[in-house]
This record gives sequence, C-alpha cells and structure tokens, in this order.
Amino acid sequence: MNQLQALLNDSLIRTKHVENAAIINIKERKVCASTFGFNVPPENALNLISTFYKNLLQVRRGGLCFKEKYYKCVRADEHSIYLQNPDGGLIVVKTKTFILVATYRVGMYPSVCVEAVEKLGKKNA
Repeated sequence: MNQLQALLNDSLIRTKHVENAAIINIKERKVCASTFGFNVPPENALNLISTFYKNLLQVRRGGLCFKEKYYKCVRADEHSIYLQNPDGGLIVVKTKTFILVATYRVGMYPSVCVEAVEKLGKKNA
C-alpha cells in the first residue's frame, strides 16, 4: 500500500464519515490512489479536473454528474465543492497537485476530507 492509499484509509475511511475516496493527480490526469472497490472512470477524473479550471460556475448553478448520479451543488469555491443528492453527498477538494474526491452518506460529515487534504499537502510540499 502506498502513502496516498494509506492516507485515504487512515484519514478518511476509518472516520466512518466517508464511504469511498480517490486521489487524482492533476498533472498526470489520472487516479493515483483509491479506496478498495472505488473505481473512478477516466472521464470522471478528467471532468473533475476540468470543473476547477473551466466549469466551476456551471457546477454552482447546475450541479454535477459523477458516476452516473446527479449531485446538486451546495457550496463551491476555487478549492472545494460540496454536492448532495438524496442518497448522500460528494466532496471534491483541490490542492496544487491533487484532487481528492470522496462520497459520504446523508447525515455524515464530509469535513474530514479537509483534514486529509491538509495532511496530503504537508506530505507533498
């Protein structure tokens, strides 16, 4: 298990707030780590990268489709997007190098992703 995989498991999954998570390398334009069984299709990874650089306003207004599910935008800024649907939510957080995407169930707290991103930033500074 690599360092990024360990980060996902230790900082996110063990909290029981996040169901699944993946880390996308922006420069390489691909998923470099994900939790067991969480497959992020390449087109979804590219869409998330594009969202931060080109489509943020559109996502704020119209939401986002991820893995064939529609999510309504709750909040978005240049570093993070919080989205929800009736089954749960999606959080997407961007650092200089990576995008972290995580799913969570209704009633859980996606803010644990922020802690993971802070750790990720420190390890890759």
